[in-house]
Amino acid sequence: MLVNWPERVFCNSVARRFILKRQLGSLKAMSGLGPGARCLEIGCGNGNGALHALRAFEPAQYHAIDLDPDMLRLAAAKARNEQRLCLLRGDAQALPFRDASFDAVFNLGIIHHLEDWRRGLAEVSRVLVPGGLFLFEEIYPALYAAPILRDVLAHPRGDRFDGREFRRELALQALALQPGYRESRFTILGVARKAHSVS
Repeated sequence: MLVNWPERVFCNSVARRFILKRQLGSLKAMSGLGPGARCLEIGCGNGNGALHALRAFEPAQYHAIDLDPDMLRLAAAKARNEQRLCLLRGDAQALPFRDASFDAVFNLGIIHHLEDWRRGLAEVSRVLVPGGLFLFEEIYPALYAAPILRDVLAHPRGDRFDGREFRRELALQALALQPGYRESRFTILGVARKAHSVS
C-alpha cells in the first residue's frame, strides 16, 4: 500500500537519512556483501536508501521498485547521474523479475506495508539466487500500531507479524537468518541467506 503523508514527511527527513546510513553500514558489516553484486530494493520510496546502498555496497546493478510514481520521480531526480540505478514501478508482492535474478535484496522497512506480507517474503526468496542475501530492516506492530502512531500512520490492519512470526516465515521461505541480527519488540535489523537448494 502507498504510504500516507505523515510517513512521507518522515521518509524525506534528515532523521530518516541518518538512520538509513547507519543501518546500511550495519547491514554491510553483517552481510559481507562485496562489490559487483546484482541488487534489488523493494519499496525504494524517494531513493535515499538506494543512494546510500550504492555508495556502501558498490553493486554492479541496483534495481529499485516502488508503487508510488511520485516517490519514483523524486528518486529519479536525486539519482540522475547514477548509471547503475534502475527505477521501476512495481509491487513487492508480484516482483517483475525472473527467478534467481539477484545476489541481494534490500528491504528498508517495507514488508509491514504489504497486505500479503508472506507473499512479499516469498517473492524475495524467488528472485534471489541460491546463497543470495536478504538484507532487511523491519518494524513490528508494537511500534507502528502503538497509540497515536496507529492513528497517524496508514498500515494494513489484518494479519500482521511480530518477531516470532517474521522469523518463522523467513525459515519457511528458505531464508536462514544469519548470526548478528539485532531485534527488539519494535524492530529487527538483519541478514538472511537463501538456501543453496530449496526442496
